[in-house]
Amino acid sequence: MEQRYDIAIIGTGPAGISAAITAAARNKRVLLLGSTGSSDKVSKAHLIRNYPGLPEISGDALAEHFLEHLKKMDIQITDRKVAMIYAMGAYFSLQIDQDFVEASTVILASGVSFGKSLPGEDENLGRGVSYCATCDAALYRGKEAVVAGYAPKEESDARFLAEMAEKVVYLPVYKNADLEAMPDNLFPDRPNIEVRKSRPKSISKRDGRMVLETDEGEIETDGIFLLRESVSPDKLVPGLVLDGNHVKVDRAMATNLPGFFAAGDITGTPYQYIKAAGEGNVAALSAVSYLDRQK
Repeated sequence: MEQRYDIAIIGTGPAGISAAITAAARNKRVLLLGSTGSSDKVSKAHLIRNYPGLPEISGDALAEHFLEHLKKMDIQITDRKVAMIYAMGAYFSLQIDQDFVEASTVILASGVSFGKSLPGEDENLGRGVSYCATCDAALYRGKEAVVAGYAPKEESDARFLAEMAEKVVYLPVYKNADLEAMPDNLFPDRPNIEVRKSRPKSISKRDGRMVLETDEGEIETDGIFLLRESVSPDKLVPGLVLDGNHVKVDRAMATNLPGFFAAGDITGTPYQYIKAAGEGNVAALSAVSYLDRQK
């Protein structure tokens, strides 16, 4: 991965892929971050009837078309999680796991999340609450931590954290998972990881330590990691203005941060594939124009 890009695009749904294709066609250095299998929302769709030129296409087939288009244009997907994005004035700094890369412009196309913060989460963010275990693991060397993983893939982050922390309590907060059927010993290679099949309810601080209230009681610890599929955009990008659950944009898909654009479901209804693809195209053209003006 290079250290500086013209346009960083977060999300591999219709908006992100459309933006990447348009930006690459304009000869811009593009970093496309997201799932290598495109968007779950696309691939799981039974039948799509309103995508021009592709009548009555299944979600799987449409996702294959998207990925084939990227392949033909030699656009690579980087399947890594973005922890934070910082506006630095002339560029943006993206924290990707433990690495930092720079981009002159950013297009956020990560979809919309309606998940609510836990009581006490926002107040303690950066003060004992984190969204990235690989980023902040070093801070908990020899200490205790709780990881609430909202998808099975977060188990790898818990393992990484356990290499440094003395003890890790892991909560598998998986959607539609049968916790009763789940083995108690999820981490046979990590004896310092304890699995508790409970759900987080609230976060507080007591005598300098963090307290996670669950549906089965309290867990006192040094740090709490909430590893969700996505976080609220204003937490991902400090200073970004929202309109409810969505990022506030104008007709050019521009946000309140110069050089930062958004497209797709994250900008509001209707949640349609064709609308998202169109906004991705507009956002990329706006980003290209912004870069040209900076020159």
